[in-house]
Amino acid sequence: MKQSITTLLLAGLLATTAAQAEERTDHFEGETSATLEQAVTNFSATNRQLAELLAQPELETSDLGTIHELTYTLENALEKIKEETADMAIALEEVHQGSETGDVERVRANGETYLGAAQTLVP
Repeated sequence: MKQSITTLLLAGLLATTAAQAEERTDHFEGETSATLEQAVTNFSATNRQLAELLAQPELETSDLGTIHELTYTLENALEKIKEETADMAIALEEVHQGSETGDVERVRANGETYLGAAQTLVP
């Protein structure tokens, strides 16, 4: 009997928690960053917005809400930048290895890939 009451209470608690989770406002998605160029643009623009808000002498609750939303865009941009820089590192290693072995085509192809991304990240 005691175990069944505990089981019922636990089931009720889990159901309440699940219902509360469904009632919460969906999280803001933020601006997507499908390309490195878009990620850099979003990162730069959103950092400017964040800096403007943080420069205010007082932060209101609405400012904190805006900052919360901005962080989603920044997280999306950073994730894309992280993915792209990992790819850049691979391309650069191919340039490195190609230069050691005298493989001109490997150097050119991977060098162009690397520089295309690198120059988007830092012109």
